[in-house]
Amino acid sequence: MSLSTIGIHIGIVAIFITCLLLSADIRVQASENEADSITKIGQGVGHIMNIYYCYSCGYRKVFEDYAGIIQQKYPEISVIGANYDPPGLNMYLSRIIGLGKMILIMCILSGVNIFAWLNKPQPSWWSWCLENKIYACMMMFFLANMIEGQLVSSGAFEISLNNIPLWSKLETGRIPQPPELFQIIDNTLQFSKIDMPNSNFAQ
Repeated sequence: MSLSTIGIHIGIVAIFITCLLLSADIRVQASENEADSITKIGQGVGHIMNIYYCYSCGYRKVFEDYAGIIQQKYPEISVIGANYDPPGLNMYLSRIIGLGKMILIMCILSGVNIFAWLNKPQPSWWSWCLENKIYACMMMFFLANMIEGQLVSSGAFEISLNNIPLWSKLETGRIPQPPELFQIIDNTLQFSKIDMPNSNFAQ
């Protein structure tokens, strides 16, 4: 076996492992989001703030910063964060593209001619993919990821307190400044008529 062939095999294995690691990382991040939400629900004594943000836009760090300063200034408020699912079919299309991406990459790595199953002649672009597996897998992986990101990128940063909307980036086009958000929270807490649970009530 020549060195070039060994290099190709190593590259194919590296791409496959990278795909698996990235897929596992997405599942771990989703689990962490759920765990964080459960923990923060238990920390509060009455008020619950929900922040739905666009994860693919990089707003996870913004959420963590805002959650920290809000809980520092308002210890009685539990802050719960979650990804804002885009409306319509975008989320489903993104998942279908992600699944199709993994299937095509596996077919390329294994050298399977999927068109033979369909009784169709093999097109030239698929022949190129089978002959250039490393480049084809990399191109397909990053192109599909770009499309998935565009489908789920909502740009959202939606804030509500006790189910009362406080701020919507989708409507205003921007994230509120901390002093601005503090003023809105103070006004909402002052004029809110929501009955708080009695901590002395025996369950």
